[in-house]
Amino acid sequence: MSQHQDEKLLNLLVNYTLEFEGKFYIIENVPARVNTETGEQFFSPATVDRLHGTIIGRAKPQRIIETPVYEYTEKKEGSGPG
Repeated sequence: MSQHQDEKLLNLLVNYTLEFEGKFYIIENVPARVNTETGEQFFSPATVDRLHGTIIGRAKPQRIIETPVYEYTEKKEGSGPG
């Protein structure tokens, strides 16, 4: 990574999401380097290992949320805003 690219990265806490065995998981407040121009997130190898260990190890979550699921469909002509 060039020094110029490195200047665009900030150390932030982010939410990490993963689909595993048909379930979605969210881990909050994960340390990452985030590109300020693109939003791309970079995680250290140790952080990735810890994230996967948390999910695969079936750690007890702090809370469980319910979320709606939608299927993407193409907009039809004259079908309103959007």
